[in-house]
Amino acid sequence: MNLRDHVEVLLPNWERWYPSLFDAAYDLGLIKARVCDPNSLLLSRRHRKVRQRAEDAHREKWGGQAHE
Repeated sequence: MNLRDHVEVLLPNWERWYPSLFDAAYDLGLIKARVCDPNSLLLSRRHRKVRQRAEDAHREKWGGQAHE
């Protein structure tokens, strides 16, 4: 069951009172905010990790030297 289905079961016609599905789900306690490391939110850090994984996979498959 997805989030929309859960909200519909608990609060039919939720669209009348809430501007978004997420607002309704939050008030119903289906989703909760959590604290995370602000550095994990930086796109540059996430992209660096994705790029590094892609480079590692390429080296694993095709060989080559790592750039330091």
